[in-house]
Amino acid sequence: MAVTNLLLGILGAWLVNYLSDVLPQHRKFVSPTCSDCQGKMDWRFYVTFTPCPECGCRPSRRHWLVMVTIPALAVLVSFFPAPVFGKVGGVFWLAYFALIVVIDMEHHLILHPVSLVGGLSGLLTGSIAHGLLNTLIGGVAGFGIMLLFYFLGEMFVRVMARRRGEEITEVALGFGDVNLAGIIGLLLGWPGVIGGLVLAIILGGVASAMFLIAQLLRKKYQAYQALPYGPFLVLSVVILVYLAQIVR
Repeated sequence: MAVTNLLLGILGAWLVNYLSDVLPQHRKFVSPTCSDCQGKMDWRFYVTFTPCPECGCRPSRRHWLVMVTIPALAVLVSFFPAPVFGKVGGVFWLAYFALIVVIDMEHHLILHPVSLVGGLSGLLTGSIAHGLLNTLIGGVAGFGIMLLFYFLGEMFVRVMARRRGEEITEVALGFGDVNLAGIIGLLLGWPGVIGGLVLAIILGGVASAMFLIAQLLRKKYQAYQALPYGPFLVLSVVILVYLAQIVR
C-alpha cells in the first residue's frame, strides 16, 4: 500500500503543480505556459523539471516543495489511514487540499470549479463515512455559518471604509472560503463541522496575531492586510481527521 500511495502521491504532486500554474490564469485546462515569459512549456517541466525553452525559467521552490511533500505524506497516510477517507481516498484529499492551499496562498483565490469538484467528492465521501443525512446537514451548516461570517466581514469593511473615508480593497473572507467551509461540512458531517470551524477560527486567530506581531517588529505593518483563510480550514480538517485518528 505504501508503494501504491507513493506512486499516487507523485501523480498528485504533478497535477497540483500543473493546476496551480494554469487554473488561476486561464480558469481551464490548457497547455503549460511559462510564468515569466508566458511562452509554451513542455509537459516534461512537471515530470523532469525541464527549464523553459524560451527564457530558461526553472521550477520555483513551490514546485520542488510540492513534489517532495505530497508523496511523503501519501506514504504516511498509508500507515495511518483515516476511516473518513480510506487509504486511496486519503491521497486524493491530500492532493485536493494541497491545491487549495497553494492557489489560496499564491493568489488569494479558491476557484469555483475546484470547489465544485470538492463538493461532489465531499458528498460522496461524507455519505459513505457518516450517512447522507448527517453529511448534508454538515455541508449546509458549514456553508451557512461561513456565509454569515462573510456578510459580517463585508459589513465591517464597509463601515471602516466609511469611517476612514477611503476605499478598502481587502476583504475579511472570500466566497471561496464559504464554499470550502461547505466542503468541510460534508466531510466532517454533523456535528463534526462545528469543531472544524471552531478549530479553524482558533488557528486563524493565532496565526494572524503572530503575523501582526512580526510585521510590527519589522516595522512593515499596514492596516487591513489579509491572510488567506483557506489553509486554516484545511489544517483544521487534517488535525481532526488524521491526528485525532492517530491519538485514538
